[in-house]
Parts: sequence; structure tokens; C-alpha cells
Amino acid sequence: MFSVKKLMGAAALVVAGVSVTGAALAQSGESTMDRVKRTKELRVGAVAGAIPYFSKDLVSQKWEGFGPDFGESLAQKLGVNVKFVETTWGNAVLDLQANKIDLMFAMAPTPQRMEVVNFSKPLLNNTFTAVCKKGHAPVQTWEQLNTPDAKVVVDIGSNQDQFATRALPKASISRLESSGAATMSVQTGRSDCQVLVVLLSQPLIAKRPDVGAVYVPTPVETANTNVGLRKESNKDFENAVNAWLDESRAKGEIQSVVLKNMEKLAGVKAESFPKEVKF
Repeated sequence: MFSVKKLMGAAALVVAGVSVTGAALAQSGESTMDRVKRTKELRVGAVAGAIPYFSKDLVSQKWEGFGPDFGESLAQKLGVNVKFVETTWGNAVLDLQANKIDLMFAMAPTPQRMEVVNFSKPLLNNTFTAVCKKGHAPVQTWEQLNTPDAKVVVDIGSNQDQFATRALPKASISRLESSGAATMSVQTGRSDCQVLVVLLSQPLIAKRPDVGAVYVPTPVETANTNVGLRKESNKDFENAVNAWLDESRAKGEIQSVVLKNMEKLAGVKAESFPKEVKF
């Protein structure tokens, strides 16, 4: 188990360091949109093995998932080519600030990140769910888990951690180093329920039904997933991304891309999502 104080301290140091880098880059002169137009290339961050967000075929080197599909669509809208630059969730903010990538899909706008990078309008809403061990009573409301007897587990520093801290102040919350470790805690009975966003909980249960069951407690709670952008005063690129988002959402393309990749890469069919889930 990790120390929250230590984590917050480390995060503060990273934010401070990245802020300096961002300030230096802001003086370089060329905006993101100017660079994209000049090079005719849109650099999209991609994370190997982050199904269904990103997946890289080791043989063909082809990228699949929400991010690559959205990247192709945006590049086509801008009339440029797309280039996928491999990164990690932990390094994506640094790569934006270092001008290694132009954007990062599926990035949550946490307060720490908002200090050092810009964000688009919401790309999609990710619904919070409770993945509960076998034999656990159905969880109809979040208040059912807001009790000292409820052993809740989350991956530390995540959206799930932030939500559980806010919504379940009375619960006994364990914060583990990864989502996988949190799932194992539920599977082995050390924890009752794991708080997990639906785009992760549905693939988990589809692949490992022995873990337990997924519930969407009321009130239905969601977290925005946005597009991370380099922090700059010039808003041309941000405006272009937001215009593409508005157009894609109006055509129903955001939801269709999500559902297509969930089935193709994670084996989760559209009809398996709880009716309360709206992207």
C-alpha cells in the first residue's frame, strides 16, 4: 500500500518541473497548429497494451483502439497525416510539454494536469461502477458502500481514487498500486468492491467473470475523458480539436467508435453495457 502524502509530494515535484518546461516551450514561437500545418503531420500519443484505448499489433506494428481511430479521423479533418508516437500514461503529460506529441486522447483533466496542459471539451463520459466479489449483495446505490463495514479498493491516484474519496468518505478504502492489484484484492476476498470506470470494468468481467459482478449504483456518476493538449496561448489547435469533437458527436461517431473497439478488442458487445451507461 502506498502513502498518499508521499504520492502527493512527488506529484507536486513533477508539476513544478513540468511547469518550467512548459514555460520554456511557450517561448519557442511556433504554435501546435502552425507546426501541424507546416509538417502536414499530427502526432498522437499512443500507449501499447492499453486496450480498448490503444493496442499495437506486434507483427504489423499497426495501432488500433479508440485513440488511433479518433486520431485518424481528426487528421483527415485537418487534411494531414497521422503519426502515432508511443508513450505511457505516466509520461504523456511530459511528452506534451516537451513537444513530442500534439495531443493525447483519453486523458482525464485532473487538477494537477490542468496546471500544466490544456484540455479539449469532453471526449466521452466514463461511468463509475462497482465491481463486487462473488456473493456480495447487489449494490444499487453508492450510499450502500458508504459505511465503515464496506471494504472498497481503488488504484491510487486514479479517477476512481478521487471519486471514492469524495463519494465514500465513511468507507474503508484501500489504495493499491494498480488497477490489477485492486482487482486481485476483490477476487481473493480481501476487499468487497473495486471502484472502476465502465470502460475498464466491462472488459474485466468479460475476460474474468470469476471476479464477480459489475453494478452501476445510483446516482449515476461519470468522469470526463478529454483530449490532452500542449499548454499554449494560441487557441487555434484547441479550437480545431473542439470543432472536430462537436461534429463527431453530432454524427454519433464518438459512441460508434467506442462500441466498435470494445467489441473488437475487448470482447464486450454493445448490448452488454448497463442501460444507465451513456458515452
